[in-house]
Amino acid sequence: MHWISMIGIALAANLDNLGIGVSFGARSTRVPFISNLVIAILSMIAAYLSITLGMVISQYVPSNYANWGGGALIILIGIYAVISDYKSNSKIQNENGITSYIHSPNKADKDNNKVISWKESLTLGVALALNCVVGGFGAGVTGLSPIMTTLFIGLFSLLTVDIGVRAGQQIAKTLIGKWFNLLGGVLLICIGLYEMFV
Repeated sequence: MHWISMIGIALAANLDNLGIGVSFGARSTRVPFISNLVIAILSMIAAYLSITLGMVISQYVPSNYANWGGGALIILIGIYAVISDYKSNSKIQNENGITSYIHSPNKADKDNNKVISWKESLTLGVALALNCVVGGFGAGVTGLSPIMTTLFIGLFSLLTVDIGVRAGQQIAKTLIGKWFNLLGGVLLICIGLYEMFV
C-alpha cells in the first residue's frame, strides 16, 4: 500500500479544515465534536465516491498509464491550488457560493452564538468535502485503497479542525495561517510526482 500517498492526500485535502479551525479559534468560536464529526463524514462520503469512480475508470486504462495519469492529475490539482492561492492573495474575492464558506468560515455561524451547531456544520462540511473530490479521483486512478484513504481523510478532518480551533489564537497572529492553500498545493504536486516515479 502507498501509505505515504494516502496520508499525503488526506493531509492535503484537510489543510483548509486546519485554516478554518484557526479562523474559528481566533474568533473564540467552538466546534463541538458532533459538528466536527458531521464535517468529517461528509468529506469521507465525497472521498469514497470519487476514489471509487477513479478506480472504475482506471479499469479501462492500461496499468502502465494509470499511475502516470493519476499522478499527473494530482500534480495538476496541486498547480491549480498554488495558482488559486496566488490569485486569492493578490485580490479580494467576493464570493457568494458554497465555496465562500472556506474563505469566510464565520458565515457558517448563522446565529452568531460562537458555536457551530451540527446543522450549521452541514453547509461548511459540503464546502470542505469538495476538496476531497478531485484529489480522491486521482487517488482512485493510481490504485490507492478507497477504504484506507477514506478513513485517513476522515481522521485528518477531525484532527485538523480540532487542532486548528485549539491553536487559533496563536496561529492567527502569525503568517502561517495564510499559507495553508499554498502548502496543500505543493504537497499534492509532491504526491503526484511520487505516484508517477516511485
